Amino acid sequence: MPENISFNAIPVDIRTPGQYIEIDHTKAVRGLPTQDRRLLLLGQRLAGGTVVANVPTQISNADQAAGYFGRGSMLHRMVLAAKAANSTTAMWAIAVDDLEAGVAASGTLTLTGSATASGILALYVAGQRVQVGVAQGDAAATIATKVVAAVAANVDLPVTAAATTGVITLTARHKGLNGNGIDLRLNYYSDDTTPVGLTAVIAAMSGGTGNPDIAPAIAAIGDDQYYSIVAPYTDTATLAALEAMLDAKWGPMQQRTGHVFAGMVATHASLTTFGAGRNSAHVSVLGIHDTPTPAWEFAASWAGVCEYYGAIDPARPLQTLPVPGLLAPQLKSRFTRTERDLLLRSGISTVIYGSDGAALIERVITTYQKNPFGVADISLLDLETKWTVDYIRYAVRARIALRYPRHKLANDGSNYAPGQAIVTPVILRAELLSLFRELEEAGLVENFDQFKEDLLVVRSNSDPNRVNAVIPPDVVNQFRVFAAAVQYLL
Repeated sequence: MPENISFNAIPVDIRTPGQYIEIDHTKAVRGLPTQDRRLLLLGQRLAGGTVVANVPTQISNADQAAGYFGRGSMLHRMVLAAKAANSTTAMWAIAVDDLEAGVAASGTLTLTGSATASGILALYVAGQRVQVGVAQGDAAATIATKVVAAVAANVDLPVTAAATTGVITLTARHKGLNGNGIDLRLNYYSDDTTPVGLTAVIAAMSGGTGNPDIAPAIAAIGDDQYYSIVAPYTDTATLAALEAMLDAKWGPMQQRTGHVFAGMVATHASLTTFGAGRNSAHVSVLGIHDTPTPAWEFAASWAGVCEYYGAIDPARPLQTLPVPGLLAPQLKSRFTRTERDLLLRSGISTVIYGSDGAALIERVITTYQKNPFGVADISLLDLETKWTVDYIRYAVRARIALRYPRHKLANDGSNYAPGQAIVTPVILRAELLSLFRELEEAGLVENFDQFKEDLLVVRSNSDPNRVNAVIPPDVVNQFRVFAAAVQYLL
């Protein structure tokens, strides 16, 4: 027979004398909960890596990643970029192998003439500066040999080099399309100069074919939750597979939110065309033209920044935060405000650049643009909105699970003893109103009166053990635009 107070572990029919006192922790946790957020990097490994493909692996530092996935591998370089932006968030990686049928991209640096004065040849490979000392009188073939040695000495570079007379061939370490995106250039900075008497001509990386199959990596994720995921590929098959996985995880039966960050280096026309063909609330793509930094590397840095600051406050706008390691394009290649506005209307996120060339987040949007009927829809345009409503969902779930783990359910107005572990719709309603006040104090929601009026908590008509609720928070927005007219007097 139950007592008038609900005990969790003390029997009601004890005959042996004693003092039996249980510890009940269900009301111990107060305040808003903290989410467990992890960052996942997907990328290619080299054969020398000690961790095989499709195994989720926690990464504590970049040197560890070099051993796990091969120094200079795509995944190693992504970890370098992500750790530079965010050394706090728990970071994981899943490696994939090169597509066996793929082809590695290659490019060339052709040198002619001979140096009439000593100097430094400044070669940039994937945004990494390779400095080659040139002595007066050095012939092209001699300098080419020095370039090969300098590239080999920089073991973190994503390419290998070989020379024939004055022609240096740079070959991507990985097979695949992404190798075509490894930028080769000379003299990025204004004080870089080619030694006098030497002529250098670059042929861009090309010929790379075949992206790895991402399906085994997605299968390896399984039921785990990674709040932010960096995808190095933006082909249709890869993004469609990731979107399908995250659609399922976002739903009410899993509630394991995740978000994909990807990068693209392309012209404005190519970016708008690409963005117009995507429509997912779970993917953000940062588009830039003519940066030396590979897309998969700045995507890792960008994701690291968003994850770090989003965990602190999901509703606070990410604008103006720097993206470490992202080298700015030359002035003529930077998008104008009008061009960036068009990108933001096409599902592509944007950055701006400071006077020192530092890349700063302008706006992080998802590729979601239209509802299933093809009508324009801004409900999940901004990443901050998605992350805010997901946190609210998590807070509601945590509050109910912590406060009412083993409660009986009764109608409002039932005459039960105050010590009973019983919950009613009105009790749950009061709990949700209290939670809203806490969310309001944290700056995540507003308009309590509207919430109180629209909040609906009722017992189910079909299941006597179930309570149904409609929770209508008015989430705070981000201060992005200030408009004013200066009407002056003389």
